[in-house]
Amino acid sequence: MPNFLLFLAASLAVTVAPGPDNMQVLARGIAQGRAAGLAAAAGFAAGVIFHTLLAALGVAALLRASPLAFQAIKLAGGAYLIWIGIKALRSHGLAAAHQRPTQPLGSIFRQSVLGNMMNPKVTLFFVVFLPQFVDPHSGHSVTLQMLELGGLFMLQAFVVFSLFGVGAGMIGAWLKRRPRAGLWLDRLAGVTFIALGLRVALRD
Repeated sequence: MPNFLLFLAASLAVTVAPGPDNMQVLARGIAQGRAAGLAAAAGFAAGVIFHTLLAALGVAALLRASPLAFQAIKLAGGAYLIWIGIKALRSHGLAAAHQRPTQPLGSIFRQSVLGNMMNPKVTLFFVVFLPQFVDPHSGHSVTLQMLELGGLFMLQAFVVFSLFGVGAGMIGAWLKRRPRAGLWLDRLAGVTFIALGLRVALRD
């Protein structure tokens, strides 16, 4: 039980800390409302399955041992964030976005899953994080324990991100009545996404 509570507390701290996933959930919720924020939340939470499987099966360790493979994934993830930032910079604010056809929720979900999967820092984090809470002497499979921990992380991430998405939708309703505020928010989000993309791609 102490290990479980410690893992849950650490997971919540990691999930609440500012990062690309949080920002994209907020951006979706502000631009398209609660449903879009929840779709993004579900997508980013579902992406955890990918990283958990890699960590549990030992593939992430292989990626870390191969500089070329890691660099390729790191650059791809950084490019994805930069692309999102450029799109935000080219937008015409929330009022214009409200006039255009909204993006399907299924598309938001798929893009969020992909965005999470393409971040190699998350994979490496899971390689280091999950084993800290595994007991190799418990008589249970280490792989199974890691899968269970990954599942718990995914559930709490969905709850936290969903709260962000719902809150962002409320903010979005206010911003849509103030187009200039939405325009500057897009600009700020665009610059931030590009900075995050460069950080993911270039940081060792």
